[in-house]
Amino acid sequence: MTKMLDLQSPAVAAENHVAPTPHPLLEEVEDINREHEKRWASKLVTTNAFTRSLVSFQANKGRAVYRWFKYKEAFSAGLVEHLLHKYCPAKGVLLDPFAGSGTALFVAGALGMRVEGIEVLPIGQTVIATKQVIDRDLKPRDVERLIAWREQRPWHHAQTAKPINELRITRGAYPVETLESIGRFLTASEQENARVKAVLLFALLCILESLSYTRKDGQYLRWDYRSGRRVGGKVFDKGEILSFEKAMTSKLNEIVSDLREAEMPTDLFATPNAKADVVLHRGSCLDILPKLKAKSYDCVVTSPPYCNRYDYTRTYALELALLGVDEAELVRLRQEMLSCTVENRAKDLLALNPKWKSAIAAADKQTLLQAVLAFLDTQKELDLLNNSGIARMVRGYFYEMACVIAECARVLKPKSPLIMVNDNVRYAGASIAVDIILSEIAETLGFVTEQIFVLPTGKGNSSQQMGAHGRDPLRKCVYLWWNIDKGKEKTPCLQQ
Repeated sequence: MTKMLDLQSPAVAAENHVAPTPHPLLEEVEDINREHEKRWASKLVTTNAFTRSLVSFQANKGRAVYRWFKYKEAFSAGLVEHLLHKYCPAKGVLLDPFAGSGTALFVAGALGMRVEGIEVLPIGQTVIATKQVIDRDLKPRDVERLIAWREQRPWHHAQTAKPINELRITRGAYPVETLESIGRFLTASEQENARVKAVLLFALLCILESLSYTRKDGQYLRWDYRSGRRVGGKVFDKGEILSFEKAMTSKLNEIVSDLREAEMPTDLFATPNAKADVVLHRGSCLDILPKLKAKSYDCVVTSPPYCNRYDYTRTYALELALLGVDEAELVRLRQEMLSCTVENRAKDLLALNPKWKSAIAAADKQTLLQAVLAFLDTQKELDLLNNSGIARMVRGYFYEMACVIAECARVLKPKSPLIMVNDNVRYAGASIAVDIILSEIAETLGFVTEQIFVLPTGKGNSSQQMGAHGRDPLRKCVYLWWNIDKGKEKTPCLQQ
């Protein structure tokens, strides 16, 4: 049966050289969005204080230790320092429920705060654990061993190569000689003490992408044409693929250089003696947050996964495979993560925690969110979404975030801040004001929004939608909420 063309589809309209007819539900979303933006105009403050580099990993590239592992989704140490100095108590307990590579934890620990983080992915857990080894346990003789590895390259003398775990999505990711070198490196590292071995494994994790035929691209790994593994119609050339020798020698040199500056990198810590004592909870924040004690944290600083289809289990597949994650574990991790990819199945939130009724009700009552969901459901029924899982993902994202926000309100002390970095998104032409939706849900659950700091330069449309919907910029924001029952108390005075 031939499928009838929908002339309302932007792609079909462009092909036939006619203006697309706006879908009535899309117009409704846009109308409601305009109403919300008018109400929130005084809170949406564009500021030059926060640049795109500061609110991303880019600003970490000059930072000792932070620069070693390229965790692209991280915010910068400089941003966290600014936020902590301005809005958080000098002595207190910080929580990051989406700890990632631990930037917020180590910055706060360096400033003398006690810190706790939650992280579900083994790569983030490993980065945080290794940073703590470096911070608290590494000894001068360990640094000397790392220097010896840089100079003597003992992997050359390993008699055997340790087998490397592979996943379906990582099979064939390295040249044969590189895979052999990785195995010999791991074999040789077994002779070192636990501290040096941890740093060597960290160094290896830092260079995997540069050794491989792949490049991280948000939703998946892109494959270089030299791999012989063609994905899609376009030929992709990632440029130079480093040899193991070149990449590892360079990384060890960077590590040693950082560690030899006054024994430890001085720019990592606010004072020479500051040591971050990190408490890391391994697992999903939806599982762990309800187990934390109420009113026990002085601030939350975090950046959750964005509602942008990025699949961390794919983009960090090389690292996860090296850490021993198998296919079943990969599927489990993907499901335990916040719903930010189309492969996430719907979670039964009330089965996870019956106390989340108020959080779910807050999402149910959010008019802009419900208009967006109705539009996406209709687009799915008309087969106009480029992936049918988008509607489910967006719904899951906001309902799960509502539960996270409710738990943060519970565990924060009164008059304490929650600071969040997040991006707005667009699907099927509908701009989704993540900042306003989450802030309204937060206000229903016990927060007051002080400001939503908007970066002066927004982000462009996704590549999938660029042709049909143009390059309209979307807001990149830093939210500042205070944990105060609305109407009962005034917002705390901010430091000037």
